[in-house]
Amino acid sequence: MEPAPRGDPQSPLKWTCKSTREWAKDRQKRGHAVSRTTGAKLLKEAGYSLPANRKTIEGTHHPDRNAQFEHINRRVQAQRRAGQPALSVDTQQKENIGNSKNPGRTWRRQGQPVKVKTHDFPAKKKGKAVPYGVYDIGKNEAWVHVGISHATAQFAGASIHEWWRRLGRRRSQQQRVQRLLLTADSGGSNGPRNRLWKYELQQLADKLGVAIEVCHFPPGTRKWNKSEHRVFCHITRTWRAQPLESYEIVVALIGTTRPETGLEVHATLDERDYPKGLQVSDKEYATLNLQPGKFHGEWNYVLKPRTYIGNLILDSALVSKKIPIEVRK
Repeated sequence: MEPAPRGDPQSPLKWTCKSTREWAKDRQKRGHAVSRTTGAKLLKEAGYSLPANRKTIEGTHHPDRNAQFEHINRRVQAQRRAGQPALSVDTQQKENIGNSKNPGRTWRRQGQPVKVKTHDFPAKKKGKAVPYGVYDIGKNEAWVHVGISHATAQFAGASIHEWWRRLGRRRSQQQRVQRLLLTADSGGSNGPRNRLWKYELQQLADKLGVAIEVCHFPPGTRKWNKSEHRVFCHITRTWRAQPLESYEIVVALIGTTRPETGLEVHATLDERDYPKGLQVSDKEYATLNLQPGKFHGEWNYVLKPRTYIGNLILDSALVSKKIPIEVRK
């Protein structure tokens, strides 16, 4: 093992990167009649195994990371006690549309596997699917908005609005909804530094007439988001080994996700275009009715419906669209 040891040279614990096959060849060159199975047996008797890498080292993190988790937990519990919706939102990775290999295995007749392309290069004509999940923590119910364009903050806002139209509105008929609580990660289309994300939430708060509270998970902790491990993990299991040949198949497979946990998943396709590069100016950003929280206001904030000033409502538009302020009487 001398040519390829690893570990601290001052420590008695060392290991080798050689395989049992290479180890056996090296022994045979030295005149030892030994096979790789014998080497594996000897290693096993010595207490060795073949474990995979385990993700346990988290690296550096914010000093208030745990305090933020506790804050999110308190806010979710308070929201549920009040009978108000507590949602977890997240964007799943884009899926190529086409006859490409999908990870996983499924039962089929022996010798009859599903034949797919040898290369997973995306087909420009078929495009990609962009799933955005809105998970109702209290109801154990999820809405997945499947886009065909880009995972922008505008698309995220449209997804939450679609959840309200399809599922949230029914809830408001039973009990008046006064506040929505969103838990989201700190990156991508719904990051706390994304002005367009806050702008879209302000537009939604104005339309629904409810306050929207947002609590972001600390940076580097997106796996803690409930949409990640309570919704999308089951969706991935549903379409395992199933080529996603069309948008209809994607939506149908997502809608048939029914794990034993009782989760209900609904899905729809959004064929609208959400262009990249939309900007919110300083003047428009200043009109937002944004109230940072006392604890880490950059992570926790509330967007309340904007009030009228005379017969004008602060309903600014994106610079790129040049929409004038709406006049209401």
